[in-house]
Amino acid sequence: MALSKTAHIVTAYGEELDQLADELARMGGMVETQLETALAAIVRRDASLVAGVREREKQVNAMQDDVEKRVLRLFALRQPLATDLRMTISALKIANDLERVGDLAKNIAYRAEDLAEYAPLSLLDQVERLGAIVVKQLHEVLDALSSADVEPAIRVWRTDDEVDERYNALVRQMLMSMTEDPGQVEPGVHILFVAKNLERIGDHATNVAEAVHFMVTAGPLEADDAKS
Repeated sequence: MALSKTAHIVTAYGEELDQLADELARMGGMVETQLETALAAIVRRDASLVAGVREREKQVNAMQDDVEKRVLRLFALRQPLATDLRMTISALKIANDLERVGDLAKNIAYRAEDLAEYAPLSLLDQVERLGAIVVKQLHEVLDALSSADVEPAIRVWRTDDEVDERYNALVRQMLMSMTEDPGQVEPGVHILFVAKNLERIGDHATNVAEAVHFMVTAGPLEADDAKS
């Protein structure tokens, strides 16, 4: 009888861990859609897409709350150890980073409403390219999370420098354009804001990569890992 009860408890515990992983995966998918929609709103100059991003942000916030409640329940009732402990700790951190990505995606989408009032800017294609890299980062790190594979996480970590370089180049060119043409100042400020938010999303994707690496290996993701 005791063995049967223990098996039941272990099975329930495993189900709770699976449910936590599933909720985190759903949250990641929702955030990825938010970011893609926000970028589409900017590139297409389509403010009608903003409402969808805003609505998803509410869902993402609710998902973060759910992840936190699940983690607290696991700590209170199951006292996870070893791999399970790393998973639950990492889930809290990852959920926080994903929620921040959702916030930043919403902020990007709001700028689409402002930019729609201006003629298309010459640097919009660079924003699109920067956005494509960041979307790929987010997609790869979510793959790493779902598969518990450190290789995609390491690739995301390596890409962080490229994101920073493209962001800095875009800022330099935008400031030069604003200096040469005062008519570029107001829309240029919105572009700079979008670019900064994309750069910050890249940072959060890197944070998730580090959390996935810790979850799988129990060690930090360091420069030597990225170079290997």
